[in-house]
Amino acid sequence: MAETKVETISRLAQWKIDNFGPWSFKKSEPFKIGIWNWYLSVEKNRYMYVRLFPEPSRLSKEQSPLARFVLRVSVAGANRRFYISPVHERLLRSCDDFMWPVDCAFHGRFVIDVEFLDLKICPLNNGEPSPVWSSNGSMQSVASQSTLRCLSRMLDEAIHSDVTINTSDGNLRAHKAILSASSPVFHSMFRHNLKEKESSIIHIEDMTLESCMALLSYLYGTIKHEDFWQHRLALLGAANKYGISDLKDACEESLLEDINSSNVLERLQDAWLYQLDKLKKGCLTYLFDFGKIYDVREEIDNFFRQANRELMLEMFQEVLTVWKLT
Repeated sequence: MAETKVETISRLAQWKIDNFGPWSFKKSEPFKIGIWNWYLSVEKNRYMYVRLFPEPSRLSKEQSPLARFVLRVSVAGANRRFYISPVHERLLRSCDDFMWPVDCAFHGRFVIDVEFLDLKICPLNNGEPSPVWSSNGSMQSVASQSTLRCLSRMLDEAIHSDVTINTSDGNLRAHKAILSASSPVFHSMFRHNLKEKESSIIHIEDMTLESCMALLSYLYGTIKHEDFWQHRLALLGAANKYGISDLKDACEESLLEDINSSNVLERLQDAWLYQLDKLKKGCLTYLFDFGKIYDVREEIDNFFRQANRELMLEMFQEVLTVWKLT
């Protein structure tokens, strides 16, 4: 039923309840965040109580979620009201592990949001919790480990390097063959009689030494997750500039994964600049379908002063669509 369905995007789940009516208890359909299926429930007594809990299963028992999250209840109407919980960090195994009392009696339509700030897996043996949303090996290529070790040495020790890259704050040594195989732009540089071919020097002065090293580590298949995460905006710019489509896709997926109220407008601008349709759609959905536009009211004026005219038109059309559905 639509009344119990929970919509999700990135790390946000939203449950729209059109009419609580005479009922004193409602429970949502299951929704997936991380590796678990979750439920929201709401019950009415003196207070309204909101519960968040994982679906009872072998998974939630053997790999229980340690969640850091914040809840928000908003009441629709002319005077839109918000009730926001503190940030909670709880080990959640059952519906008895968490309950948030809201000191208000709701009637008619209201919306419950839960935004997961972090999720970790707690093993049965009480070992160290492991994060759900990071994996040190996820950015490595599928090539064998021995090949990766060789490529890493080629880069780190500049073995038979034949090109110098000048960045904004230093220079690096690399290999024309690796760059050419990874990027059609680099391939064209070294194939035709351009100055880069003659001098064996490439100027990438819009990147720092660190971010350019992250780019090379990606091209050589040895990038670490934390380096990718730290430099992903610079990597996105480089991927767009040099036609490295797989890196561009990886950056888009990563930026889509952790949209929140503090970065959504910046992400929307990047999506427009680099023509990232999935990221743009995700930002617009987050802002309008999930009602987070109310959280960025102070920043929106400055955004509109700098935003592309076509992007503003698209946002306006999104507003009209949401109004038609409400």
